[in-house]
Amino acid sequence: MTNTGKHPKLIRDTNLQLIFIITLFGVMGVASLAPAFPEIMKYFHLKEAEVGLLIAAFTLPGVFLTPIMGILADRVGRKNILIPSLMLFGLAGFTCVFIRDFHLLLIARVFQGIGATSLGSLNVTLIGDLYSGQQRIKAMGYNASVLSIGTASYPAIGGALAVAGWYFPFVLPILAVPFGILIALKLKNPEPEKGQDLKSYLRNTWKNINQRTVWALFIVNILVFFLIYGAYLTYLPILMERRLASGSLMIGIMMSLTSGTTALTSAFIGKINRYLKGRNILIAGTLLYFLAMLFFSFADSYLMLVPPAMLFGLGHGMFIPTIQTLLVGFAPLKQRAAFMSINSMVLRIGQTIGPLMIGLAFALGGVSYAFYGAGIIALIMMGIVSAFVRIDKQES
Repeated sequence: MTNTGKHPKLIRDTNLQLIFIITLFGVMGVASLAPAFPEIMKYFHLKEAEVGLLIAAFTLPGVFLTPIMGILADRVGRKNILIPSLMLFGLAGFTCVFIRDFHLLLIARVFQGIGATSLGSLNVTLIGDLYSGQQRIKAMGYNASVLSIGTASYPAIGGALAVAGWYFPFVLPILAVPFGILIALKLKNPEPEKGQDLKSYLRNTWKNINQRTVWALFIVNILVFFLIYGAYLTYLPILMERRLASGSLMIGIMMSLTSGTTALTSAFIGKINRYLKGRNILIAGTLLYFLAMLFFSFADSYLMLVPPAMLFGLGHGMFIPTIQTLLVGFAPLKQRAAFMSINSMVLRIGQTIGPLMIGLAFALGGVSYAFYGAGIIALIMMGIVSAFVRIDKQES
């Protein structure tokens, strides 16, 4: 692990800064595209539920491939998986700029999603490998803050690019190629010992996973992405276009407000953790999610959209770094990539199913019902955390 005593300012650690870059590419694939959904719908003559396929095509490969990538990262090394993934993500994403057939666009998104499969788990895995104790909590908070800065910036950037054409947001992924080369040269991380016995490795990985609290955390992680990808990213743009006649730029600005709030909250998660321990932070986060979904459901002006946008950001800034810190503590370095890849896989399930499930609520009663359904999911999350999450050992 990094000797953090040599780094009085953790934020200046080169390794952590390179992890931030990985994190930014991990959220680029959807966040930069969401504000362009209305324009994409017009160009391809899509219905509201169909545009969600652009998210599903991107996230679906992760449902099946993420555990394989995690096992490989434990067996052959983090960077040997990470660098090719960045290259594929960048090249496949950039290809979308030139495609004018929706089915071919979905295929390109699948390949881009394959490249993105390992990014969302290896960034957190690397933090677990490099840091421990309070330094790990702070690093997770900083990383979640950077993630939110990305999700704050990408909608605004994507929205601005989409003004020139729906395909311009797909220019951004090509940046993964030069940055991938930089990470290959500069990232200094510990790698698992080679030659682990596969049977013992799989047995120990399963032992770390097969715990009640871990399964509960996995389930709420699925559900939180119902809220993010189902209600927020898919149906907030539709709500704003229908009720306020908002264009891509205004949609991007409103989403940036949420992500900015998340970034600020995540940056202070270390201090929040001094007063509220992990389980209570998760409960508070789910309550804020519920309130945000409720207020979104009847918002019909920009003024009424601001409070739920900020509530969602506040809840997200508390929830995400906390659950990542708790989960990464359940696995040693030798099995950590596989363990966190299972978590990434369940996130992909939430990302993939979320737009479809919330789409059913939308079909029943329109955009308000989409957010009603998301609010019910937030309450279910709160119940699961309250009843099944016991993390005294992790919090000590």
